[in-house]
Amino acid sequence: MIRSYLLLLFCVTCWGSNFVFGSILVNEFPPLLLAALRLTMTSLFLVAYAWSTKKLKYLNPRDYLLLIPLGFIGTLLNQAAFFTGLETVNATTASLILSLAPITIALLASVFLKEAITGRMIAGSIVAILGIFFVVGKSDGLNVSIGTVYILFAMLTFAVSIIMMRKLTERIDPFVATVYSTVIGSGMVIPVAVIKEPLNHVSPHLWAWVMLIATAIVMQGLCGLIWNMQLKRVGAGKASIFLNLQPFVAMIAGFVLLGTPVTAIQIFGSIFIVGGVVLATSRKRDKANAMKHPISAPKPASVPKSP
Repeated sequence: MIRSYLLLLFCVTCWGSNFVFGSILVNEFPPLLLAALRLTMTSLFLVAYAWSTKKLKYLNPRDYLLLIPLGFIGTLLNQAAFFTGLETVNATTASLILSLAPITIALLASVFLKEAITGRMIAGSIVAILGIFFVVGKSDGLNVSIGTVYILFAMLTFAVSIIMMRKLTERIDPFVATVYSTVIGSGMVIPVAVIKEPLNHVSPHLWAWVMLIATAIVMQGLCGLIWNMQLKRVGAGKASIFLNLQPFVAMIAGFVLLGTPVTAIQIFGSIFIVGGVVLATSRKRDKANAMKHPISAPKPASVPKSP
């Protein structure tokens, strides 16, 4: 289990750093077109690797009943809602809303995957979210607007896609599921991006293309593969807790790479984030709480079974 946690930590470290690299690349490429190009590079990397290792397999037609909605919800709707929301919502508010994803995933996992939500996970999540408020929050709170609704929708689609991927990997190898879902998702995003943001707006700088390709392969291809494999081993709810570390990593990466100042209150919040993740993922169990009295949602009367 420790190895799985370290691999999840590696993924979150890369994804947290990706905010910094993304802020650099968004000055060279239009946002939605940037997402489409990165997804294309990621798809090519995964397909090439699968082909060279002969791990690419034909799927049962019923598997596409999850793969196609996964690409539509987790990639097309998620990316469109996120970038549309950012047109009117600042990055700080968007980050705060997106930090609700781990709690949302845990709740959805308790309903659709029957994963128990222990008191330790709830306490750790609360502590981590409190830390996120210090790192990326503002004292004036959130102002509800149409942009806020879009960002909230982006958070929800991300949470739903995590649950769908976890369900899919119950009968499909995580690597195969990652390849197919990425290719299908990119195939949906590319036409929308090309129509909205023509290709003549791309950056002519070589360094920008190198950074785009490198981040696509490592942060979206490799990390996506590792994450989905570990998701099957530790569970969606517990794995999602690590996502709380992203603002902390982004803050450190911004300081090192861009010279963004770090305030004392941000450091204080980071301690809460790390403490919350440690609390929520600790293997120390109390028999009364972890075995006899897990907090889980009651089994719904008619939850549709996966195809």
